[in-house]
Amino acid sequence: MGDAVGLRSERGPVLAAVMLATALVAIDATIVATAVPSIVADIGGFTEFPWLFSVYLLAQAVSVPVYGKLLDLFGRKPIVLAGIALFLIGSIGGGAAGSVGVLIAFRAVQGLGAGAIQPSTITMIGDLYSVRERAKVQGYIAGVWGVSSVLGPALGGLLSEWASWRWIFFVNIPLCLIAAAVIWRHFGERVTRGKPAIDYRGAALLTSGLTLIILGLLEGGQSWAWGSVTGLVVLGGGAALLVAFGFVERTATDPVLPLWVFRRRLLVSAGLTSAGVGAVLLGLTSYVPTYAQTVLGASPLVAGFALAMLLIGWPLSASRSGAIYLRLGFRGCALIGTAIVLAGSLPLLLLDERSSVLQVGAICLFIGVGMGLVGPPIVVAAQASVGWAERGVVTANSVFLRSLGSAIGVAAFGAVANATLRGDDATAGTGTGGTLSGDGASAGAGATPGGSGADPALLTSAVQHIFVGLIVVAALMVVMVLLMPRGDRPGPGAGVSGRAAADQAGGEDDLG
Repeated sequence: MGDAVGLRSERGPVLAAVMLATALVAIDATIVATAVPSIVADIGGFTEFPWLFSVYLLAQAVSVPVYGKLLDLFGRKPIVLAGIALFLIGSIGGGAAGSVGVLIAFRAVQGLGAGAIQPSTITMIGDLYSVRERAKVQGYIAGVWGVSSVLGPALGGLLSEWASWRWIFFVNIPLCLIAAAVIWRHFGERVTRGKPAIDYRGAALLTSGLTLIILGLLEGGQSWAWGSVTGLVVLGGGAALLVAFGFVERTATDPVLPLWVFRRRLLVSAGLTSAGVGAVLLGLTSYVPTYAQTVLGASPLVAGFALAMLLIGWPLSASRSGAIYLRLGFRGCALIGTAIVLAGSLPLLLLDERSSVLQVGAICLFIGVGMGLVGPPIVVAAQASVGWAERGVVTANSVFLRSLGSAIGVAAFGAVANATLRGDDATAGTGTGGTLSGDGASAGAGATPGGSGADPALLTSAVQHIFVGLIVVAALMVVMVLLMPRGDRPGPGAGVSGRAAADQAGGEDDLG
């Protein structure tokens, strides 16, 4: 396929299509948020609009593990094309929706498409490029996430104001068609066709259990009280289904989510680090704009600037992470990144009513730089520890755990905020809002704990408590990276780890 890496190389068209498909998922995670007022004014449904975000996150998160297994069974090409097709159907239906219920249903279809696209594109990059080449390719993908995260809300507001909110969905149609056409024409792979034993029971139990767990985390403290019968039944039912899933997978011929994923030290530590990345990102994107507007009196535009610093710092450092992990190893690069995230989170405790938005932006920029040095190496390390037939499952597991970390962050940080704002009563009332990044969806379209009329002093206290939680998560991320096996520096021209075969056969954790 040639040695050149870039959009003008032989693999350039596929890389461009992967970037375009990635942009679809990243932009749609945030583009709807600024269009909510226009949507509600047109088709109503103000009380239901949070589901426009929750259902997207839910559908995406619970489907990722299943898609990961399908990637390994049937190849990357049919799954990514199916994901793009679902995303296209969801976009057409969403743009044509005449009621908020229909719109929510098609957002779920979009989420199912995103659940296929995200692990597929990351796995395709792992197939097309060696570890050393991915160090360069990462800059392209990171740039897509950064630009899309900033562009999404602005584009949503622009289309809603100057055209129609429906165009935030219709604009996806040509993009989906172009991405699908390029992948169809230029992406080739050799898949051993046989009669795979599809684990239907495992897939049904896993999807059902994850749906209840994530639904309970998203809606607990919002639609029902945490200690209510409904809350206990939803979370308890989800846990029971996942326990049953574990027993089924032990005897399944070809399990949908092999249990060895949870026994290898590298994969466990990298996965838990991904969950931490999701939680930190959720906490910052949810509460930094709220703090800047309500406590510091900043305008929405200025508050958005503070958050944009996080999303700018991330791709800037991610684009350079490859050079660092080629020199210091995956563990060394991720350790530097988590240390920067932890160090950058500590000054958050100094923020109060007298702080400036410039200070907030500088802190977010610093944390973003650290996050960009964490995400790429842990995903590439996980991919490099296995062969082609397991890469889809491993990649999907990392994507899913980041989404799960975001969902847990929604619940945990919302409970902390409500406990402070309501006098230690965190069992009722509305939960957190804000947005998730490109791994998920917006969780509440800018709704904030306590509403915009919250007392600034109380809100400052609530946000500081959340910042303490972020510091704890950052510290745990450092610990998880320290638990990654040593000796993981990729060799020259490495594609799959030199000990990948031994790892698969003997269950070893380390990389060569």
